[in-house]
Amino acid sequence: MPLLQVTGLSKRFGGFVALDGIDLAVAAGERVGLIGPNGSGKSTLVNCICGTLVNETGTVRFAGEVVDGLVTHERTRRGMARSFQLPRPFGTLTVADNLRVPLLYTVNARRRPALRGAELEARCIELLMLVGLAEKAANLPRDLTQVEMRKLELARRRTEAPDGRRGHGRALAIGGR
Repeated sequence: MPLLQVTGLSKRFGGFVALDGIDLAVAAGERVGLIGPNGSGKSTLVNCICGTLVNETGTVRFAGEVVDGLVTHERTRRGMARSFQLPRPFGTLTVADNLRVPLLYTVNARRRPALRGAELEARCIELLMLVGLAEKAANLPRDLTQVEMRKLELARRRTEAPDGRRGHGRALAIGGR
């Protein structure tokens, strides 16, 4: 069964048809790119999948569950995450705190017992090491290069696996504008 399955998805803006009967399946661990010219519907598709926009027809399934009608934060709590071209970290929080927030919000909303104390700190360090930012854990995002900001964004998306652990098959990160 695909991790993400989109079937017959359509989206209109007034009389303009942005998406018409889109079908897409993404397996766990698979990477898929959307390529097309400006105005071809790439961002609209990502927005419909993530719940930012509501599709008129079709179904979005994540890990076998229909997520139509769920708003963005409800989809995030199930393990679906979205990244943007321009990273937007919490500017007044340290790099490590930028990982603690989604760990506490998304993972602890689903996981019992919740990540706390040493386990939470270990997960933060693990993610920072994974993206090569462990030495910058105490820095503010403004001290990072653009490449490091993208790495922080990647680490933030990795926090949203349903159990907060690396390698879990139900996490999905979707990039977009």
